[in-house]
Amino acid sequence: MVLTCFLFLLFLTGKLGQYGVFPERNCSYQDVLNHLNLTKNNELYSMTRPVKNYKCPTHVYLEVLLYAILDVVEKDQKFIPYVWTVVRWHNEYISWDPKQFCGIDNVSLPTEVLWKPDLTIEEMTETDKAPPSPYLTINDKGDVEVQNDQVLVSTCRMHIYKFPFDIQYCNLSFKSVIHTAKDIRLQASDNSLEATEVSREVMRTQYEWLFLNMTVITNHASDLVGQDIIIYTITMKRRSLLYVVNFVLPVLFFLCLDLASFLISDRGGEKLSFKVTVLLAVTVLQLILNEILPSSSDKIPLIAVYCIGIFGLMMLSLLETILVMNLKEKDSESQDKKADREQSLSEDCNKHSNWREGHKWTHCACISDVSTDETPSELLPVAKESNSPKSTEGCHALERLSDELRGMEKTLTLLLSDTKEEEKAGYWTRVAKRVNIVFFIFYVIVVSLFLTFVFLKWNNA
Repeated sequence: MVLTCFLFLLFLTGKLGQYGVFPERNCSYQDVLNHLNLTKNNELYSMTRPVKNYKCPTHVYLEVLLYAILDVVEKDQKFIPYVWTVVRWHNEYISWDPKQFCGIDNVSLPTEVLWKPDLTIEEMTETDKAPPSPYLTINDKGDVEVQNDQVLVSTCRMHIYKFPFDIQYCNLSFKSVIHTAKDIRLQASDNSLEATEVSREVMRTQYEWLFLNMTVITNHASDLVGQDIIIYTITMKRRSLLYVVNFVLPVLFFLCLDLASFLISDRGGEKLSFKVTVLLAVTVLQLILNEILPSSSDKIPLIAVYCIGIFGLMMLSLLETILVMNLKEKDSESQDKKADREQSLSEDCNKHSNWREGHKWTHCACISDVSTDETPSELLPVAKESNSPKSTEGCHALERLSDELRGMEKTLTLLLSDTKEEEKAGYWTRVAKRVNIVFFIFYVIVVSLFLTFVFLKWNNA
């Protein structure tokens, strides 16, 4: 009778499991929650920091793993990683003996049931895009653990001086929103080596970047009014092959085309139009580059120096082409004047020839002219004498000598005029050729030095 009453009392108090009677009675998670008096309506555990003495701080342990690098927006200086966070702390009001509950040593609960540290990321600019984990885990010793996967949109100061061969360092700084070091002490549960190795193992995608390492730094507050901060620095290197193929090499090819344009003849406008077309192509690539790089950079990126330098060299080459064409145009004008002068001289020679023919016939007519007062019988001897072969030959000889002297005079005048014109016209052509050769040598030297300077800077910066 006494044993029955004792068992009945134990049944009412719910402690039969302690003595091995009705063990199935305490083999559920709900029994553990009932033992801890944890329900959604009970706000005892969710309202305040779970310490029995407010002077004792809550030690919060943080672990962060990098699952993926989703995007890096250089223009907006945004870093979008996918991370896995694990937060652990101790709740002094939670504990039980697993032996009393069939060996149950941990239980999952809705996150809103218990108090959680108000951790935030300083660099985060947008709310987490991934849904938060709805559950947390507690163990029999009172340790609480919350695991979350987060898609973070954070700010990152981009150092693009060596773009596209740059290495970026993006920070994720975790701290409490309102609690100071008097209430919460933050501590990283893993070191830099462990965080790097595990992140490499679980890495899913890296976008256009290559993950190098992740360093963990804990900045403890110097006084109780300050806040502890844990900084995770993610180091990544850009995969530059795509930018080299699509941007750096095309600009270099355009420069080679500009060098090859020196082989094009300066006659006509083909060379000038070709250089202008190549210059416009480089301008288009510069506009594309402007859409990629941020405008708030402290230094001018080397790739911008590379593009601007090549653009300046090509523009200088274009100006030299204009100068050479202008010099040769002076020769063309001189040749046109020469042609006009030759045409006028030819017309004058034709007029003189016509005049000479008319004068010869008049002269011959004067020699054989007959007076009307004299009779034919009286003038017949004179006519015979005048029309003798010797007189006619002398007349023709004098005329031929006069014509030869005039022809020699005209020829000498034309030769002297042509010599002066050729000297004058050939001078500007020779100047243009010398300018072209000297500028080409200067251009090749300057291009070689400039490209060497830029590539050394890319390699050593």
